[in-house]
Amino acid sequence: MTHQILIGDRAYSSWSLRGWLLFHAFGLPVEEHRTKMYSDDFARDLEAWAPARTVPTVRTPEGGLLSDSLAIAEHLAETFPEAGHWPREAKARALARSIAAEMHSGFTALRGACPMNLRVKWEGFEASEAVAADLARLSRLWTLARGMAGQAANGGPWLFGAYGAVDAFMAPVAMRIAGYGLATDDVMAPYVDAHLHHLPLRRWRAMGEARNRTLHEYDMDLATGRFPMPRPIAAEAVANGPSANAACPYSGLPVTHFLKVDGRIWGFCNAFCRDKTMHDPEAWPAFMALLDKPAR
Repeated sequence: MTHQILIGDRAYSSWSLRGWLLFHAFGLPVEEHRTKMYSDDFARDLEAWAPARTVPTVRTPEGGLLSDSLAIAEHLAETFPEAGHWPREAKARALARSIAAEMHSGFTALRGACPMNLRVKWEGFEASEAVAADLARLSRLWTLARGMAGQAANGGPWLFGAYGAVDAFMAPVAMRIAGYGLATDDVMAPYVDAHLHHLPLRRWRAMGEARNRTLHEYDMDLATGRFPMPRPIAAEAVANGPSANAACPYSGLPVTHFLKVDGRIWGFCNAFCRDKTMHDPEAWPAFMALLDKPAR
């Protein structure tokens, strides 16, 4: 048996994103279950994960339940110590845990005014003084962490050099900053950009786009634009093959659905595999390995 995780809608559930990244950004196996927020399914699905009341929730191979993101992070760090969820150096590890915990319980003005929405970029959003204060606090914490990472000569764009649990906790914050066009400084801007280019996060968003579910509870009275992820390679669903590949790059099953990319037709085992690839082909190494092969 492996770990299992219950998540909500990818485009909107910031805490689900954190929990999912704690596995996928570290290459850890997990069986995924999904529920729909703002629907009758939500409470019904959670009954099987009691006593959890929200997402993400993780069931361990032994049957234990973790219904809090910090608990999930600490459990995984304990269970997979080689994965690198927290910095090895004690001083950096203490700061990383403190930043993650402050994100977990704080920044209420930013989180309340700017709900995560990965489907659109909001144009003309004006930050309140309280939101600006939260951004200033983020800048201070991120600057401190980046300075510590520089001193340790770890390299990498993340808060402490290598990607860690604290970066998973900050991923939805970076998406809010990008999605609402919030002001950044010389430390914040490249860190937000690192998240926008992070392949696991790009895969998360592509799968949300493939599900194509819009929650109007997140609507705002603002003009919208394209969410500022890297612009994807042009791809379009097509009705028929033949495809250059006989097996789906993800499941290995025979192909039934087709996508045109780079002038060639590619096959997938179902509509979801096709559509998640269509929304960001470069986010999927297994597909890019096919695309990079020369045509025969």
